[in-house]
Amino acid sequence: MKKQFTAEQKAAVALAAIRGEKTTSEISSAYEVHSTQVGLWKKQALEGMKESFSDKRKNQDTSQQKLIDELYKTIGTRDMELEWLKKKIDPFLSR
Repeated sequence: MKKQFTAEQKAAVALAAIRGEKTTSEISSAYEVHSTQVGLWKKQALEGMKESFSDKRKNQDTSQQKLIDELYKTIGTRDMELEWLKKKIDPFLSR
């Protein structure tokens, strides 16, 4: 049967691997995990740290700017349609 590990257990293994105080073999023996898995969890932890320190405001600014651009585009389209309708209705109103 396949052994399941909690997020806390995975984090402990990854942290031990990042510290580098023990070899991968020692860590895998201590936590009863395959040595390949230790390396994978270490890599995941390091990538996760990069993402947690990234500037999330840039992503928000980009998505907000896209929304603003889309709204301006919609307003421009509506203005053009309104002008077109005014020109088409004007001959009927002047009678």
